Amino acid sequence: QEQLVESGGGLVQPGGSLRLSCAASGFTLDYYNIGWFRQAPGKEREGISCISNTDHSTYYADSVKGRFTITRDNAKNTAYLQMNSLRPEDTAVYYCAAETRELARVCVPAAYKDYWGQGTQVTVSS
Repeated sequence: QEQLVESGGGLVQPGGSLRLSCAASGFTLDYYNIGWFRQAPGKEREGISCISNTDHSTYYADSVKGRFTITRDNAKNTAYLQMNSLRPEDTAVYYCAAETRELARVCVPAAYKDYWGQGTQVTVSS
């Protein structure tokens, strides 16, 4: 079965860290751009970080720049999102997605059509 599965979410205090994982099964992640997106209650899903399948160039939304880091390990068929200095406003369901088309660093949900994970909840609260 071809799917993406996120893990690593949870409850963390402000200033804390989490690392999210996005594991692919049934297909090879090497050929895909990978994006991390999040959706908070009452808000639209937003793109926060993406990494290309060619030169591994990255994009970060201003809201997470300098705090979050996206990486990929093609040998493990997995992508990661390291989240540091977490804030209450980072609370959301986090999704990863994969797309083969050339995206030219476009990191919006509508551009990712091939695979989506089921999401993992991140809650930042004291």
